[in-house]
Amino acid sequence: MTDKPIAIPAATVILARAGQDGVPEFLLVQRGENMAFAGGALVFPGGRVDRVDGGIARNPNLALGFDGLDDADAAARVACAREALEETGVLLTEGPHPDAEALAIARSGLASGPNEDEAYSFANLLGAMGHRVDAARFIPFARWEPPAAAQIARRFDTRFYLADAGRSASAVITPDGFEAKALRWTTAARALADYEVGKAAMVFPTWCNMHRLAQYQSLAALFERVAALPAPYVQPAFEMIEGEPWLTIPEGIDYPVTRDRVNNLRRE
Repeated sequence: MTDKPIAIPAATVILARAGQDGVPEFLLVQRGENMAFAGGALVFPGGRVDRVDGGIARNPNLALGFDGLDDADAAARVACAREALEETGVLLTEGPHPDAEALAIARSGLASGPNEDEAYSFANLLGAMGHRVDAARFIPFARWEPPAAAQIARRFDTRFYLADAGRSASAVITPDGFEAKALRWTTAARALADYEVGKAAMVFPTWCNMHRLAQYQSLAALFERVAALPAPYVQPAFEMIEGEPWLTIPEGIDYPVTRDRVNNLRRE
């Protein structure tokens, strides 16, 4: 028997803003139907972490506030900034207001090659703009990793971060047209309602995270609570409940809904 491959490091950013009534809204990406992972589903912006992301985090000309963070956490925060720009146009970096045309050209370059090329391009972009990634903008929210025995083609060890989208320096938010087919600002409650009636698809971690986010009725309450809690490590488990298979996560880690029937799940 061959060992399961090590989970792929990934990072996801939960971009939040205040809606008209003050209830938090979140920026969701509808994945392209042709994508190998979660094709057509609603997800938060994110992707694989590249080794170059770690190099950016340790370069004081390109990053600040990363002292004291371990390498995996540091690289994941940079990946969040890179993926948010590539997939949505949201620029989560600190520096002078960028030229819109130059930023659009640079963004298209991020999507033109494999991950390592994207990371190098992001480093070049930061240098050209005089921008830096600020670690403090990314608040650890959770870390999800499927069990090694999970029957899925790709196992991602994904770190989720919460970030205030209202502080974005970019003026135009648009999907990249490849990984992101469409973008949608929505409250967590609305996204869950659409999921229940079949208007939206979500994988299990997104669905659980939406339930967690739906508990908070203001940005202040959300950010205060998340910042005060250690980011939970979440590893789902399969359990038989009354003769029926369920996927469950631990209780007591700020997730109000902790299980769903396996038959209801979208696995990838």
